[in-house]
Amino acid sequence: MSDPTNIPSAFTPRRAAIAASVGNVLEWYDFAVYAFFAGTIGRLFFPNSNEIDSLIAAFGVFAAGYLMRPLGGILFGHIGDRYGRKPVLVVSTLAMAVPTFAMGLLPTVAQIGPVAAVLLVVMRLLQGLSIGGEYVGSVCYSAESAKPGRRGLMCTASIFGAGVGTLMGSAMADLIYVLPRDAVESWGWRIAFLFGGLVGVVGWYLRRNLPETRSVLATQAPSEPPIVDTLVNHWRLVLKVVGLNLMHAVSFFMIFVFMKTYLREFVGLKETQALTISTLGLLALMLVTVASGTLSDRIGRKPVLLVSAIAAILFAYPLLMLVNTGSFWIALACQFAFAAIVGTYSGTAPSTMAELIPSDVRVTGTSLGYNLCMALFGGTTPMITVFLIKVTGTDMAPAFYIMLAAAISFAVVLSIDETSRRKLS
Repeated sequence: MSDPTNIPSAFTPRRAAIAASVGNVLEWYDFAVYAFFAGTIGRLFFPNSNEIDSLIAAFGVFAAGYLMRPLGGILFGHIGDRYGRKPVLVVSTLAMAVPTFAMGLLPTVAQIGPVAAVLLVVMRLLQGLSIGGEYVGSVCYSAESAKPGRRGLMCTASIFGAGVGTLMGSAMADLIYVLPRDAVESWGWRIAFLFGGLVGVVGWYLRRNLPETRSVLATQAPSEPPIVDTLVNHWRLVLKVVGLNLMHAVSFFMIFVFMKTYLREFVGLKETQALTISTLGLLALMLVTVASGTLSDRIGRKPVLLVSAIAAILFAYPLLMLVNTGSFWIALACQFAFAAIVGTYSGTAPSTMAELIPSDVRVTGTSLGYNLCMALFGGTTPMITVFLIKVTGTDMAPAFYIMLAAAISFAVVLSIDETSRRKLS
């Protein structure tokens, strides 16, 4: 790893981490606006007499983008481990911005028929491919540019960026839903995606001059590709990255992406109330992630991860029961409680997974594990949750899904060694 003290003074570790997190702003802004406008997208691209089936189809396309992430992780992991972390950050930002902007220009089924749905899926697949290396690339970059004893805090920049992006998506939805419903469905939803393309251009501008953190010693490339080295020699660590991120993936998507739809469609709160709860909950989440990253630098990663996983197992069900009372204020208080639980885990997991994987395959190994988890369990969470509610007949299905994910992550964390004091070289 490059010595952080060798990074140019204009690019302190803090500034480098902020610039690295910009792509996550775009990534989560895009996913947030898609989730917030899922009902509209379902009606425009998957018209069906059954509103629930249209919603499942819309979230199915949401999940489809995540199925491409492992392939993107392999592609960008190869680039990151062979040619440097910086190219991953620069290329992935532009590769995300183009399909996001294009989604705002897509014709609907009413205009060109079923081809519209096909084009929507293609755009989501392209986004998923480019995002495959984005988050993990920024986490590895932040970890490698951080000063000793500050990796937990610096790696929260990526999660913080995800919160900022989701918050921006929520704010954009707030503004657009002020319009009459006809205006929202005819042109209002498009504004959100067009704006996302502009965010991508800003991200590229901020990242174009980042210093490289890849070790000078790694310039002599091994004979086998990084993915081969990873699968042959480090596959157990990849599986641990999958399990480590399971609680983060399911609970984050459940509480801070799907919850707005859940509050409106299943609890019966007004659109404005659901958006307010989601927005304030995100603000709380962002503060907790920074605090948990800092705490993990002081007391270690494992204690923080284990406590938060136990809290999710114990409190997910009673908190969701309270949410279902239909009271705005009770739902808001529960969202804050969820933010404390999820944020504590999500703020500590990024640095942990970067520290688990050796430097020569760090981007490939973390990308593969993280993106497999997100493809199978993260991006599919809204769709699976709606399906579980439909087949079980209970609105409490989301709580059971969170509890199961937390239990598996708890077991994985128990199996790993403390990583906070490891050298990244």
